[in-house]
Amino acid sequence: MESTSPTSLECRAAYRAVRDTLDVVSGKWKLAILALLLQAPQRFKELSRKLGISPRVLAKELVELEQHQLVTRTVRDTRPITVEYAATAHTHTLREVIHAMHRWGTLHHATVVGLIRPAGPTKPPPAAAGS
Repeated sequence: MESTSPTSLECRAAYRAVRDTLDVVSGKWKLAILALLLQAPQRFKELSRKLGISPRVLAKELVELEQHQLVTRTVRDTRPITVEYAATAHTHTLREVIHAMHRWGTLHHATVVGLIRPAGPTKPPPAAAGS
């Protein structure tokens, strides 16, 4: 018979909360996008350039973040029309999490590789010939 002790229920609730969070922010780009938007609103092309992400993938990620109310999209009536993305008040609740992940990632990289990771976005290495 399954135990219903408070400890077991609390563990399951904590697991579900972490799982929910990961479902929203997991993926290669979401946290990087949010980290940039927490600094300042960005136009679509700026985000693509700064992150080194293709427009197609960026658009998909932004739609998902918008659905989770982490990003707002504003169309500016300019010539040409520009679209600006910004962090929402809800995004700011993730600020501590993103900073903690940055600190841990820096420490982990230094521990495993032995070097401090250089600042700026990293791009994946070019594909090997014949692949």
